[in-house]
Amino acid sequence: MLTADPEKRRSGGNRALRIALLTVHILGFSILLGGHWFNVPREALLPWLYCTVFSGAGLLGLELRTGFDWVLQLGGSMVLAKLVVLGLTPLFWEQRLALLLVVMVIGSIGSHMPGALRHFPLFHVRKRSIRPVGGAR
Repeated sequence: MLTADPEKRRSGGNRALRIALLTVHILGFSILLGGHWFNVPREALLPWLYCTVFSGAGLLGLELRTGFDWVLQLGGSMVLAKLVVLGLTPLFWEQRLALLLVVMVIGSIGSHMPGALRHFPLFHVRKRSIRPVGGAR
């Protein structure tokens, strides 16, 4: 069911899937961050990177499935900010630990802020009605 209501989006099977993906995502990112913290070789961290990326893509897909208005809300914008910071990691490899810590802070704040803030619209988009060509005005 497609709905803009965040509570209805997370009901039933969607809620269970979201919890499972979020658990895998937090586990994967925790091991990835800890591995970089303790200088674990890159090759040993690749499975955890994939785990984090694929579970994050699944979470993103669940949010976008109901509409793209989520991207214009504070919570969605914070996820996009995390992706930008993550995208900087290969370019600034020596600073990867600091960048990953920034990602963790953004994620922690974003997921624990009140729902009213998380769903706060940063940009208001006017929805236009579509009129048939030659239709009445």
